[in-house]
Amino acid sequence: MLADHLTALLSLAWLLWIALVGIGLILERRSPAATLAWLLALLFMPYFGFLVYLLFGPQRLRRRRRRYSRARARLIQSTHHLPPGQAPPGFPDAGLERPLARLLERLGQGAPVPATGLTLLETGDDCFQALETAIAAATHHLHLEYYMWQPDRVGTRLRDLLVEKARAGVHVRLLLDSIGSDRISRRFLQPLREAGGMTAWFNPLHLRRLRPSRVNFRTHRKIVVCDGQVGFTGGINISEEHSVACNGRSAWRDTHLRIEGEPVHRLQFIFLEDWYFATDQTPFAPEFFPPGPAHPVGPWVQVVESGPDNDRQTLAHCFFTAIASARREVLLATPYFVPNEALNTALMNAALRGVEVTILAPRRSDSWLVTAAARSYYDELVRAGVAIYEYGPAMLHAKLLMVDERVAVVGSANFDNRSLTLNFEAMAVLYDACLTAQLTESFTADLRQARRYVKPGRRAPLGRRLGQAAARLLSPLL
Repeated sequence: MLADHLTALLSLAWLLWIALVGIGLILERRSPAATLAWLLALLFMPYFGFLVYLLFGPQRLRRRRRRYSRARARLIQSTHHLPPGQAPPGFPDAGLERPLARLLERLGQGAPVPATGLTLLETGDDCFQALETAIAAATHHLHLEYYMWQPDRVGTRLRDLLVEKARAGVHVRLLLDSIGSDRISRRFLQPLREAGGMTAWFNPLHLRRLRPSRVNFRTHRKIVVCDGQVGFTGGINISEEHSVACNGRSAWRDTHLRIEGEPVHRLQFIFLEDWYFATDQTPFAPEFFPPGPAHPVGPWVQVVESGPDNDRQTLAHCFFTAIASARREVLLATPYFVPNEALNTALMNAALRGVEVTILAPRRSDSWLVTAAARSYYDELVRAGVAIYEYGPAMLHAKLLMVDERVAVVGSANFDNRSLTLNFEAMAVLYDACLTAQLTESFTADLRQARRYVKPGRRAPLGRRLGQAAARLLSPLL
């Protein structure tokens, strides 16, 4: 009898908890798909769903958001360097450039500015060589922020170079994500600290004091700023996986940018607010934002940041507007293709309007769940006229969007819910026909290493269809 009463009491408590969490999820005003996915997970997977909700749920993110907002306000106050501004004369007025730039400005991203130099880095080895050259030339400060830094040959070589610069009196700050760089030990970083360099962890995890919200809220950014004049951003992590010299034909395919001039100030600002969030320190020196040429001439660049510190979903707006504005061509490369409903509709609508829409995704990503979820979208996109290619066997890791050979978006964000709503990301919008044409040419070359997806003539096996459908059901959580 006592056992029956206890079982009934536990069941009642469980239902009450589900009801309270359900009310909280509804009041979050997230997308209906995401809300229903969480409710179903909690209802039909009571214990596992409870654990997943504690680790990945949104309920504790608000507290972290408030702290991050304070970091932003503190930094702006201390540096007096407010990002938003007006595009100088000479920015393109025709086509989709002006509406897209204005949208991003109103979302707090600052105006596009001309770079004095911009180089596309389309292999890991080219990127690492360019990084080493820029780091070696730095005289005042080096600021680096990475999601993944591996203690392999590439990571060790760059660490040793940072140690040399720190010993020479250059201010070195290295900010790493505690999940993406979980193989980095205190011992690995000790030489840099002993040389005078500073290191910090973004949102660190401690197993003894595990806070559920810390599993989310990652910095997925790849940012390097050298003396406030040269900056790097894109998709390439510090890892041998990207190196042809280390891995040959199996090296990951990716794209990165080397930027000079005024756009680097925006990368600097993003790094400094992340550094403050991680350390509660707000370093500032006039050399962080050195003045550039009075009348710079170069490609127009608008650096865009996004993250769960606000509800603007800047990257989702950026992608949607660029795709919806296309008149001739949309080229999308992404390692994780799990679009939300709006972006999926934008892609199909563009194809139905007669725009040539081509998606390049890996044949197999490093996550079987994401691969299964991506393939659940393919048939409806192909029916609408979208061409889908699967790159492989090497892993495609580039995150690119090119529209009408006029605008390109390059950076760290994947085409999935995690990048659009949960991670901190950085992208560069390039308003330059020559650079976009160069990226388009590389995209076309990548298609030759890919196989076009063809909708099966008959239904796929039940097990495969069931797996893809289940993965898609979880797509708002990926």
